Amino acid sequence: MSLIGTEVKPFKAQAYHNGKFVEVTESDFKGKWSIICFYPADFTFVCPTELEDLQNNYETFKNLGAEVYSVS
Repeated sequence: MSLIGTEVKPFKAQAYHNGKFVEVTESDFKGKWSIICFYPADFTFVCPTELEDLQNNYETFKNLGAEVYSVS
């Protein structure tokens, strides 16, 4: 389901990035392209397929000005 152009409601969450835990809020999304991939649980068929594709194309997304977030 695409939610392009949808406003992100205020939130705070912990994320693991570059070897440490950081806080992520809705302000991290403002003015940027963001790809948010939700998947049902670890060790399902989504994990090794879509997440691997996101990883393999991460530099391309970054070069296009987008950040990728995966949420389980």
